[in-house]
Parts: sequence; C-alpha cells; structure tokens
Amino acid sequence: MNDVVETDTRGATRLRITEIFFSLQGESSRVGLPTVFVRLTGCPLRCVWCDTEYAFHGGGYRSIDEIVAEVASHGTPYVCVTGGEPLAQRACLDLLARLCDDGFSVSLETSGALDVSGVDSRVSKIMDLKAPGSGEVAKNRWENLPHLTTHDELKLVLSDEADYEWARAALTEHDLAARCPVLFSPVQGKLTPVQLAEWILRDRLPVRMQVQLHKIIWGNLPGK
Repeated sequence: MNDVVETDTRGATRLRITEIFFSLQGESSRVGLPTVFVRLTGCPLRCVWCDTEYAFHGGGYRSIDEIVAEVASHGTPYVCVTGGEPLAQRACLDLLARLCDDGFSVSLETSGALDVSGVDSRVSKIMDLKAPGSGEVAKNRWENLPHLTTHDELKLVLSDEADYEWARAALTEHDLAARCPVLFSPVQGKLTPVQLAEWILRDRLPVRMQVQLHKIIWGNLPGK
C-alpha cells in the first residue's frame, strides 16, 4: 500500500493521510512551536513502544494541493511531516519539496530505516536510531548518517539501562554529536526522566535530553 504512488483523475499525486492537525511541537529543538502536523499512513516497523499504531492502517487519500491548502489554513510557518513512517510513501518527497517551495519551515520525523538521501536539503530531518529495546535495532540504516547535516537531528528513544549503554556506545563509535544535535528521550512508563537525566549528567554526554511536551500537556490523546 505505501509503495504505490497514487494519482487522482487529474493526474495529481496523492498520499494516504491519517490526520492533519495543529498543535505544539512536543519534541526536537522546535519544541513548543505552534506546528501543523501531517501524519502519513503506514509503517514497515513495529517498535514495541510505538504510540501511533493507529497510523499503521486506514487513512484517506489527499492530493498534495489539498494537503498544502489545509496546512496553510492554520497560519503558522512550521510544518512537521510524520507517521507512521512518511518515507514509506514515495510521494512524501514531493510533498516535502512543495512545502518548502511554498515557504514553510519543514521538519520530517523518520525512523531511520529508509533512505533519506532524496529528502529536500531544506527539510530538517529528525531521524531515529532504534535502540535494542524497540525490537527494531536491526532496521537501522547506518548509511543514512552521511546524509545528515547540522540542521538535522538524531533521536534515540530509550527504554532501559541497556538501551542507554547501547546509545552511549553508538554516540562514540559513529561520532554522532559531530554530525548533528543528538536527542535522548525516555520511553513513557518504562524509563523515568529522572533516571535518564542522571545517566546523561554522570557521563557528561554531548546530547540534549527531551521529554514529550505534548504528552505532559494533553496526555496520550491522538492528534495532539
């Protein structure tokens, strides 16, 4: 389903969309900014702590023109294209470029399991590296690292001390902090923010710790 580029009767590219909503950015260096989120449907990964399983299936097709018009209606320059895994739909690249062409400040939340080399250079890529506790560590596409620049970010979501030790080793082995900002985030209900903060301070890691602001404000409501 996600590998097929759909077109409508006028030949316009369409994407399968789970939801488009206006909220505060809850993660990354853009945290707290009023942002329009475009959530694409489908994901080839099944992380055990995933909080957006409702985006694996369903959704409806929207043309790029329709998506951009709805984004523009919210009156903010900040747009986040997310999923699911947005790059599982090839037309995502067209959407990202179009949003940039129309003057939006665009970020992309991607799992790191798919090739990011084709993403428009104006987009800020927020790319995961999956720790062992996710159940998907084997899906990490390390070949993506050279395609990251200083305006991109790496996110490592950690569920326990073993995940933290893995992340600390990856930070050194791949010199991650020299490539772009690195974010460590605790899995809600698995690893407390206090514990993660103490490990980061103890080891003096060159990373930014983050918690999910939207969950602090609204809990686990979809579309927030």
